Amino acid sequence: MKKVFLLTAIAGLFAFSSVKAQKDVAMTGPKLGIGAEFAFPMGDFGDAYKLGYGGSLLYQHPVASNLNLTGSAGFINFQSKDLPIVGKINSGFIPVKAGARYFVAENFYIGGELGAAFSTESGGKTGFAYSPGIGIEFPVSDGGAIELGGRYEGWSYKGGTNSFIGLRLAYNFGL
Repeated sequence: MKKVFLLTAIAGLFAFSSVKAQKDVAMTGPKLGIGAEFAFPMGDFGDAYKLGYGGSLLYQHPVASNLNLTGSAGFINFQSKDLPIVGKINSGFIPVKAGARYFVAENFYIGGELGAAFSTESGGKTGFAYSPGIGIEFPVSDGGAIELGGRYEGWSYKGGTNSFIGLRLAYNFGL
């Protein structure tokens, strides 16, 4: 399933690579993105949880040539694997982060964000969140672009770190 998803994403990159717009929104003006999030848990976190999914908002504001500051917030839900005694449980998190994106090519960026991941469970912990990543934006109109991004994300707690590979498919529109 993961291989099919990855191959579909790569095919999408090539399919959209020929799309041209009159105005390249990846490099100009503030914008807001609404996206779908998919998280593939790793390590000990991956031993206990399956695929996570959710949504996010991401605001970008240009501060220099090819450099945008970012702020994001969202919700990600993880369903556990079948655990002894308790069965399956859902765990929700609200990550809130700030960071930067640097466009190394016309629509291709590298970036990183720092922040916090808040558990939605009663008595849940808050972790320090960090997420370096890469992505590409495909302009589809004068004021909009489709974004496909990937990142490693870690949430550090006193007792350890939950980490995952995250994918984000979003629509960004200029403000």
